[in-house]
Amino acid sequence: MFSQTLGTALGDWTADAADLGYLGGAAVFGAMLSIVAALHYRTNISSTALFWAAFILTRPLGAVVGDFLDKPLDKGGLALSRYTASATILAFIVICIWAFEQRAAKKRH
Repeated sequence: MFSQTLGTALGDWTADAADLGYLGGAAVFGAMLSIVAALHYRTNISSTALFWAAFILTRPLGAVVGDFLDKPLDKGGLALSRYTASATILAFIVICIWAFEQRAAKKRH
């Protein structure tokens, strides 16, 4: 509950108070997640620590993307209904599951 609440607040703050807007906020948190992914594949940093870093970063990313989809046009959003925004996110998830190869994890030594 703590990470969800704090992550949502951080996403809202980034979009509003930092004047990045919803897409700017999504770019910031998306870039940070990309860095975590690169660290996973290119370093020996603990996979557990990187998992939790990624877990925490998905909260503000989700907040700004959700806000972008359902906020009014004059506020920088797309003004989709909550149902349409949810369906859009669901479709994106299904497409990603279909498009990206699924494979069993390999143990790292």
